Amino acid sequence: MNSILFKNLCLRYIKFSFPKYNLNIMSNNKCTVLTEPILFSKDFLFRQFFDPVSSTYTYLLADINDKTAILIDPVIEWAERDKTIIQELGLTLKYAINTHMHADHITGTGRLKCLLPGCQSMISRSSGAKADILLNPDDQIHFGRHNLIVLPTPGHTEGCVTYVCNEQGVAFTGDALLIRGCGRTDFQGGSAEVLYKSVHSKIFTLPSNYRLYPAHDYSGRTVTTVAEEKALNPRLSKSLNEFVDIMNKLNLPYPKMIDKAVPANKVCGLYEVHEEQKL
Repeated sequence: MNSILFKNLCLRYIKFSFPKYNLNIMSNNKCTVLTEPILFSKDFLFRQFFDPVSSTYTYLLADINDKTAILIDPVIEWAERDKTIIQELGLTLKYAINTHMHADHITGTGRLKCLLPGCQSMISRSSGAKADILLNPDDQIHFGRHNLIVLPTPGHTEGCVTYVCNEQGVAFTGDALLIRGCGRTDFQGGSAEVLYKSVHSKIFTLPSNYRLYPAHDYSGRTVTTVAEEKALNPRLSKSLNEFVDIMNKLNLPYPKMIDKAVPANKVCGLYEVHEEQKL
């Protein structure tokens, strides 16, 4: 038998006989989780910032020609930094938006509205939080000629959403899907079953080479892909029943900032303005 044919038959046997082990089959020295990335268009600006206290990522996106920008998941302690960078680049901040109502830090949207007048805050309607604009499923957020599509991905909280930019091949998954992990599901209306179904129906159905940018990472990783997480995520690559069992046994400590962060974030993007008006 031809050696190449024999090798392919062996790989097919392993793949279909042992699917639950998520084996990364090697073919022509390339791992199946490796995909060719979609290159950013020349008029698309992308910057990723980090808060070392809460391990939160903030994302700055902009239309380079139009100079219109948005910020995803800003942190209040870094609002001055964000303002400085935006002004240095000659951008106008149109929206400061959140992927969900955070429990581990206070959003910077309200502060940014004070620092950069004209900026509006955004969060999903189902989050229960206040903002200038409440987002519904499949809404589009426009900045210059670019846009994000709002996908509902509840489960970590009731109001979690994922923002997808199809042209650039990227999605901002908040806490719904982390790199080799996911957000906890034991507070704020969370549900392991709902989260599993959200990720599998909304995120894992995106093209395999889409890059995924989470709201947090605690190990220094900055980006992943749909293909990687479908194959390598130790929780979400399991069956629904296995996933629910894993999440129910996490026994995580009570979030340190939740008693301060959640009440503040319920008035997402508004409370800082109210405080300024009292002065």
